[in-house]
Amino acid sequence: MQMTLSFLGAAQEVTGSCHLLDISGRQVLLDCGLIQGGKLDALRNHEPFLFEPTEIHAVVLSHAHIDHSGRLPLLVKSGFTGPIYTHKATVELCEVMLRDAAMLQVRDVERLNKKRVKMELPPLEPLFDEEDVALVIKQFVALDYGQSVQVVPQLTACLSDAGHILGSAVVELWLGEGSDRKKLVFSGDLGRAGMPILDDPTLVDDADLVLMESTYGDRLHRSWDDTLEELKAIFAKTIKESRGNILLPAFSVGRAQELLYLFHLYAKEWALSNWRICLDSPMAIKATQIYVANYQLMDEDFKRFTRLSPGKHPLLSNVDFIDSTQESMELNEIHQGLIIIAGSGMCNGGRIRSHLEHNLANPQSDVIICGFQALGTPGRLLVDGAESLTIHGRNIPVAAKIHTVGGLSAHADQAELIHWYRHFKHTPPLILIHGEREAQERLKAELAPEGSRSPHVVIAQRGDTLDLTALPELLWLPGQE
Repeated sequence: MQMTLSFLGAAQEVTGSCHLLDISGRQVLLDCGLIQGGKLDALRNHEPFLFEPTEIHAVVLSHAHIDHSGRLPLLVKSGFTGPIYTHKATVELCEVMLRDAAMLQVRDVERLNKKRVKMELPPLEPLFDEEDVALVIKQFVALDYGQSVQVVPQLTACLSDAGHILGSAVVELWLGEGSDRKKLVFSGDLGRAGMPILDDPTLVDDADLVLMESTYGDRLHRSWDDTLEELKAIFAKTIKESRGNILLPAFSVGRAQELLYLFHLYAKEWALSNWRICLDSPMAIKATQIYVANYQLMDEDFKRFTRLSPGKHPLLSNVDFIDSTQESMELNEIHQGLIIIAGSGMCNGGRIRSHLEHNLANPQSDVIICGFQALGTPGRLLVDGAESLTIHGRNIPVAAKIHTVGGLSAHADQAELIHWYRHFKHTPPLILIHGEREAQERLKAELAPEGSRSPHVVIAQRGDTLDLTALPELLWLPGQE
């Protein structure tokens, strides 16, 4: 019996999650995400898949974030017709997020083609459009946590809560049968214990092989209590000293809802009453409504808070939803007293670009970076101390105060990743994915110090193929590229 696993994305980088299982000729993808970052990274999404889409039997999707789901419409456009298994809340979120991604694809290509016409170059096509997304939605198979499903013969999957965003899943996979049966656990993106709204990540007892994300494998986040104090200090200082606005670039799913919840809980303590809080993102607004409708999946504190506040939901109070483009543009005429939550979280698209254009040069304004910033993104440039940003063709000096609040991250840090992995019995082999090389090397050194008798820890490279029948030994086959 043949059982192989190939690493085709998010290998020594954070985005573009994509891994290919082959069970006796039946091919199954784990995730199919967009590559994000700078312009060159985005162009890689136009490269052909490293497999034949028509030969893929099924997809198992860990969660809705675009770096995990964003190439599904292209996969369908290229001939994939099989089922896409994922959590039911992920289906709801993907419908919103993939439609938004399609709109951005079409808009960006239209803008680029205007330049190409002037350069006498042939026009480009968007990766996908809303018709492709509509086909993807029809192919989803919605699952509950704890529900087992046969993906293809000799491959069973079960999802558990990963605590990262609504519907995010740790994927447990059983391959083969009888004495040849192997268990593979794919972490997806792991959340953090004790964070608001969501339950803690599920700890899994056993596996023959673990694929684990490593986004923050090189650092420790501030504690939750310290993070709250940090935010309180930022707002207290800003409210006392500045006469500008506060911008929070935020991922529309997960981070935006977390911020709304905190602003509701700490409105009085953080003295927010004189500030107008605006959620300026149609996608985040729709995602927030999905969060509200799925409150039964949240942690006990959030569910109790919801039950005790009928008619005044903690994600819907104390905030203005800014839906139309005109309303968003009007915010740029207001130069103080606004707290604006807007996408994208890495500042490489969305309405936050316009707000940065109008506020970055103001030394009285503040920008709070509260999520992972990939290499090459404007958000990463701000974190690294850029003196200016080019936005809509204009060079904007960075005079606003830039704050980086790592404790709000929805990703587990180094200690939390190690804790999650060490819960497994018998220390199964571990493959590190979904992380930059430096972070992965640091995490590997902590898990398997030189000279120790620690488990076999390997950093996946794009194109690597592993023979799963050889487990617990790691037998690498010639790569796919």
